[in-house]
Amino acid sequence: MNVLFFVSDDMRPELNSYLGPDFPSPVHPKMHSPNLDMLASKSLVLKRAYVQQAVCSPSRTSLLTGRRPDTTHVYDLVKYFRKVGGNFTTIPQHFKDNGYMSVGMGKIFHPGSASDNDDPISWSVPYYRANYRFWYPFGKKHSWFSVNESMQKEHPLLDQQIAQHATETLKQLAPDAKSGKKPFFLGVGFHRPHLPFIVPEQFFDFYPPEDIRLPDNDYAPVGMPPVAWSNYGELRDYGDIAKLNASGAINSTLPPQVIKDLRRAYYSALSFTDALIGTVMDELKNLGLADNTIISFWGDHGWQLGEHGEWCKHTNFEDATHAPMMVHIPGKTDKGIATDALTEFVDLFPTLVEAAGLSPLELCPEGKSTETTLCREGTSLMPLIDDPNSKTWKTKAFSQYPRENGKIMGYAMRTDRYRYTEWVEFEGAPKYKPNWSALNATELYDHMTDPEENHNLAVDSSSHSVVQELSKQLHAGWRNALPLENE
Repeated sequence: MNVLFFVSDDMRPELNSYLGPDFPSPVHPKMHSPNLDMLASKSLVLKRAYVQQAVCSPSRTSLLTGRRPDTTHVYDLVKYFRKVGGNFTTIPQHFKDNGYMSVGMGKIFHPGSASDNDDPISWSVPYYRANYRFWYPFGKKHSWFSVNESMQKEHPLLDQQIAQHATETLKQLAPDAKSGKKPFFLGVGFHRPHLPFIVPEQFFDFYPPEDIRLPDNDYAPVGMPPVAWSNYGELRDYGDIAKLNASGAINSTLPPQVIKDLRRAYYSALSFTDALIGTVMDELKNLGLADNTIISFWGDHGWQLGEHGEWCKHTNFEDATHAPMMVHIPGKTDKGIATDALTEFVDLFPTLVEAAGLSPLELCPEGKSTETTLCREGTSLMPLIDDPNSKTWKTKAFSQYPRENGKIMGYAMRTDRYRYTEWVEFEGAPKYKPNWSALNATELYDHMTDPEENHNLAVDSSSHSVVQELSKQLHAGWRNALPLENE
């Protein structure tokens, strides 16, 4: 089957298909996401999917190679995995190597030096990038902006350009795909809802100002160690926010109206992205390709919208590490399957390979993952299609985030009930290893009683036994948390 591979930048799982206890926030308007809702209705929806690091390049590199950050050695927006990690085969490259026409556009890899300009070896044809000459300097002045119709016509937005190119590309790929001569892998990466939230004005209409509320927890978690905090410099860099002279300090916040404006603009950007995804999926259907095309969608990490007084990503909190992911496989997921099983972004590579009928990927050999060109550090999600409540599935998801220029690493583990994090000293190149005995700080959040992560229980003596047990599991790592059939 063909593969249509959608990516959205900074989209947290604030979609109607995620309503319930795993929704990012109890304070939200009714979301307008009809196209992703429709896709979810015929997909395997991973309601508790977690990224391996909550920032663009490390997360994307991890998913696209099927390896975790301590294997890719990518923890920032600069380093390229083929130079610092290994010559790993990526998802689009693997499909290309198996006879597919691999075509990419927009933001799939993190652009620039972090991917040697979109990892050319992954694609069959030159990569498409939208023209951003007008919007980049404009965007640096505005954290958000409502774009009227005449301005859109004069300067099409980046994601509008990408959606148009995607539909044109589908038309070109269709004849060979329908005849069976050449299946395609089409990667379509949208820039929104990443900052700046520059969005056509009509999408703001879905979110009247009176429907926008402030988060109900605009304070840092009680007992939170300072190392867990990010001062959201990414947002404070935009011209309109810089004028506020916000410090980004713990338990500081932005003015209430600014918070509401940003939240409204983010929701509008999400709905804009949803509409563009709908445009591309409509073209797929019009061309008669829908019944033979796998469609995957994921957002590269979550995003903090003022909860805890935090913004952007760059943390190990639930709002930063929890992200949307779904996979539609014709003939297998048509009736829609939602699972609350704990899943990870490294699971998508082996899933797409298996769904397309290619040879399954082998688990990366312990101690030799960086030396192995093609292998996986995640697990195919296909068993969850047959049994979304599988008792043999993995019970932990792992994330991490560096601090102090990589000298400290926060390792986080999500279980069904808890989020547990240890901030430890970290040795970089060439070992890339944590020093578990050099503990800087610990966090423990009980999602049964505190789903917003407002109280760090690790500082309470009554949690000592839970901390001890979770610490052992965290140190044992992901290999000791694999599903039973993968051990």
